[in-house]
This record gives sequence, C-alpha cells and structure tokens, in this order.
Amino acid sequence: MKKIAIVAFLLAVCAAAGRAQESRQDVSLSGAGLIEPFIGSSTDVYVHSNTAYGALASYRFMLTPSSALEANYGITYQNKINFSGGQLGYYGLTVLTRNQEVSGAFVHSFNFKKFNPFVEAGGGAFIFLPILNSGTTTHFTKQQTQMGALYGAGIAYEISPSFDIRAEYRGIVTRVPTFGETLFVTNKWYNIYDPVLGVAYHF
Repeated sequence: MKKIAIVAFLLAVCAAAGRAQESRQDVSLSGAGLIEPFIGSSTDVYVHSNTAYGALASYRFMLTPSSALEANYGITYQNKINFSGGQLGYYGLTVLTRNQEVSGAFVHSFNFKKFNPFVEAGGGAFIFLPILNSGTTTHFTKQQTQMGALYGAGIAYEISPSFDIRAEYRGIVTRVPTFGETLFVTNKWYNIYDPVLGVAYHF
C-alpha cells in the first residue's frame, strides 16, 4: 500500500513539474512593413502613400495548448500620404505620418512538430500622427485615432524550446484618415497590409 502511495505521489509531482515547465506566455519583437493601398473615392479625393517601416512588440498568454490572447504595440518611423484630386488639384497635399497600433487579438495555433501555423483576429486603436516638418505641405493637420479590426495568418518555427522565428501577414482594416481636414474626406476604409518577421521568447 505504501509503495502504491509513493508511486502515486511521484507521478503527481512529475505531472506538476511538467506543467510548471510548460510555456504559457511569450513575448516577441518583429520588424514590420506598413503598406497602405491606393484609395479612389466618391468624393474625387485620391490617396497615395509609400511603405512605412517600423517595429511590432507582442505578448501572448496561452489559454490552451492551441489558443492564446495577444496584445500588440506597433510603431512606424514615417510614411508619406498624399491627398489629391477634387479641390486639392492634381498634386494635392502631403502629410508625413507616424503610425501607432494598440491592439488585441485571439490566436489559434496548429502544431506540426517544429512548425506552428496560426491565425488571429481582433481589434484595436490605430493612431495617425502627422509629422509637422518640411515634408508635410499643410500644417493644419491633427492627430487622429481610428478604431478598426485586425486579422492575420502566419507560421512560427521553433529553433529551441525557448525561442521561435515568426513570419506573419497581418491586415488592418480602418477608416482612411482625414487628419481633421475636410478636404481629405474620402468616406473609404483602408485594408492596410502589414507583413512582419521577428523572434519570440517563451517563458
């Protein structure tokens, strides 16, 4: 009887130790590219922009071995958004912009040995901050925060029990900013492309 009790106790300790060693959380840091598509609108305002580059920091908490909650903060250095057409004329006006993201998402993963594909969906706030320097041709613009949706799919490759490499395509859906300028109104939505590549640490 004592032997059975000892064996049961050892099994319970091993199970508890194994559970304690499971990675329930991770943090990641990625490089990101923010690609805003061309917009042509019913108000005859056209929006062009170049690609912005920046960083994305994420934290995940595992609810189950295949599902997690994720919190994100992203920032880009700058990109150039040009509004033209309508009353703005052919050349229009340019706003240099720094973009920030504060978002949350639900993540579902699929495990195939060292390869772990995943999908995610959520929402958040997307901040368009004008940079008022010589590259911005109108100085009446204001910071604008837009609520929107986030979706994505990617793959993580495990390089050790603590680290993996992640590559993901993310999409951000939000209204095209106006920066408080009535001449910039498009009544359109952006579907911003946001590819990211980075490293995650599990703990």
